[in-house]
Amino acid sequence: MNFAYSDDQKALSELASKILADKATHERIGEIEKSESGFDRELWAELAKANLLGACLPEEFGGSGLGMIELCCLLEEIGRAVAPVPFWPTLALGALPIAEFGSAAQKAAFLPGVVAGEIVLTGALEEADGDDPSRPSTRAARDGAAYRLSGTKVCVPAAHIAARVLVPASVGSGRVGLFLVDPRGSGVKLEMQRATSREPVATLRLHRAKVKAGDLLGTIARGKEMLTWIAERAITGLCALQVGVAERALRMTAKYTSERKQFNRPIGSFQAVHQRAGDAYVNLEAMRLTMQQAAFLLSEGRPAARAVSVAKILAADGGNQVTYAAQHLHGGIGMDNDHPLHRSYLWTRQIELTLGSAARHLERLGDSIADG
Repeated sequence: MNFAYSDDQKALSELASKILADKATHERIGEIEKSESGFDRELWAELAKANLLGACLPEEFGGSGLGMIELCCLLEEIGRAVAPVPFWPTLALGALPIAEFGSAAQKAAFLPGVVAGEIVLTGALEEADGDDPSRPSTRAARDGAAYRLSGTKVCVPAAHIAARVLVPASVGSGRVGLFLVDPRGSGVKLEMQRATSREPVATLRLHRAKVKAGDLLGTIARGKEMLTWIAERAITGLCALQVGVAERALRMTAKYTSERKQFNRPIGSFQAVHQRAGDAYVNLEAMRLTMQQAAFLLSEGRPAARAVSVAKILAADGGNQVTYAAQHLHGGIGMDNDHPLHRSYLWTRQIELTLGSAARHLERLGDSIADG
């Protein structure tokens, strides 16, 4: 199977790469990381101006109508730039689910704003007592035509700047509902923290938070099916981010080892460096191919659960191995917290544990194989 990107997909990546190279400089990212919002609004506006925020959204709302593979192309570039923008949560956790399952009113309310860069969305799929999004401990109870949500979600990205947070909640009898929650609504509390990646994330506490019937995404009957659809695409998107982050680290390492000299020759000419860098390259390409396989299956509407878990296993373990090798080959400077390489290390650690670690996905893959 040839997963090479088409000329149009390469052009999309090149456009994103140019904007990110111009705007997401090391100094600028450092400034944004120290800000309260952790959000580069200037870069976000440039991405919107180029219609990259709407690339994978329906044309009727101002988007380009592209698909999962194109989303992964863009996420690779975001990861390669370690750009402080909520591209993954807005698209993978918010806009794509609304585009696929939302009502006409929900689509009209949110998608044009996402395309224009005026609306940020996110999702709250993780809870402290488990990493299986399909079994939320957060509860939703009927209150007339509305619902009351109670529970706690953790590590919610961009919640403090989001117009809505997609919240899965159990509604009883093994069913799940997906609700578009206003993070500034009554009964909703955000406790802000800094993630390993220096990104602001929230613990979202819900205490009988009222959600109107019009903010239920899709139907209760299809809740688990929709949640699986979202989780598979969100995880594959994370794998694309990880490919970009790891490739950035390896390219920085190739440049450094070509210029750094020892015994009057570049250290990149030493056999031990060849071997370390070569192993890292193999890990990177394994990450890339398994991510592309998962994205291809999802874009074709084919079963992809095993491919997604394989991709996440490789992204989690491979990402760590690549950045460890990059730090090792940089020597002492690789451990400097202010060096650009350190940011890649932090991002790989954050992505590794988001929506299931390698060990968790290996367990899921084993269960799937055992079940036939």
